[in-house]
Amino acid sequence: MSAMLRAIWAYRGFVLGSVKREFQAKYRNTMLGAAWTVLNPLAMIVVYTLIFSQVMRSKLPGASGQYAYSIYLCAGVLTWGLFAELTTRMLNMFLEQANLLKKVSFPRICLPLIAVLNALLNFAIIFGLFLLFLLVSGQFPGWVTLALLPLLALQLALAVGLGLVLGILNVFFRDVGQFFTIFLQFWFWFTPIVYPATIIPEALRPWLALNPMSAITVSYQQLLVAGQMPDWASLAPAAVLAAGLCLLGLKLFRRRAGEMADEL
Repeated sequence: MSAMLRAIWAYRGFVLGSVKREFQAKYRNTMLGAAWTVLNPLAMIVVYTLIFSQVMRSKLPGASGQYAYSIYLCAGVLTWGLFAELTTRMLNMFLEQANLLKKVSFPRICLPLIAVLNALLNFAIIFGLFLLFLLVSGQFPGWVTLALLPLLALQLALAVGLGLVLGILNVFFRDVGQFFTIFLQFWFWFTPIVYPATIIPEALRPWLALNPMSAITVSYQQLLVAGQMPDWASLAPAAVLAAGLCLLGLKLFRRRAGEMADEL
């Protein structure tokens, strides 16, 4: 682990340069340039707010605020978006960078780090706008917002561990990528993002509890809608799974990193 960290530090310029180039490439030939990084998420937040709080008059059980369901929806959709983007990027990162892996000598662990930083940059922009909306609308939950940091760290650990395992397997078994893309769509609807868990029939709730993203998403929503601290005990299974996936991913990476270039 220490050798891996030293290698990352030695190639920090390569990592940061790659993140910068990808961010710039996304808006290179657009008239508004980087302004789209603000306009796109801002439009999504406005649409969710107008449609669900004004037009549809959606109500959230146990919450009476005008924007309660909009905040509930944004809390789930935005954080799920980070999870989906990161796992999908890491799933394909070795395949997409096949030419780089075969021609350039650098620590392969830099690729997952680049994927994480790119996803975090996109998330920081959109979630920052969401928090600004909460502040302006008088819905900001206050100091409990600090609990977002450990929640985010847990979600990142789960996404990185899962993404690293799947990314390595996808090099050797290409069906893994196709299967996960389909599975991710079902996973979204099996997570209480657009609906509260209370509407699920009692017989199905134990199955919902097996979903590690369920407890994480509910924690985000409770914090941002009701200003409640997360139930840390309910997050313990997700934390154990995240740690196990990270360890498995690093073990697979150490064993198979040398074979990936040949397979690609």
